[in-house]
Amino acid sequence: MANTASAKKRIRQTERLTARNRARRARMRTFVKKVEEAILNGNGEVARAALREAQPELQRAATKGVLHRNNVARKLSRLAARIKGLSAG
Repeated sequence: MANTASAKKRIRQTERLTARNRARRARMRTFVKKVEEAILNGNGEVARAALREAQPELQRAATKGVLHRNNVARKLSRLAARIKGLSAG
């Protein structure tokens, strides 16, 4: 257990930041889920609109350090490719 004042403060800060990151991650996953749901339903127009809404949320997660920027780029690329395949097929 922390003894010094600075260690106790770090524990408080970590709890606060962890809660914030958890909320950001959950919000991001919700947006991604909306895109994937639209893809599964075969609705290309709704999927494109959902991706447009999800993109800034994913980018924000990368900026804030919740996810690595390459991870975000990969997720967005794969979602876009699935949507493109949806309209082609």
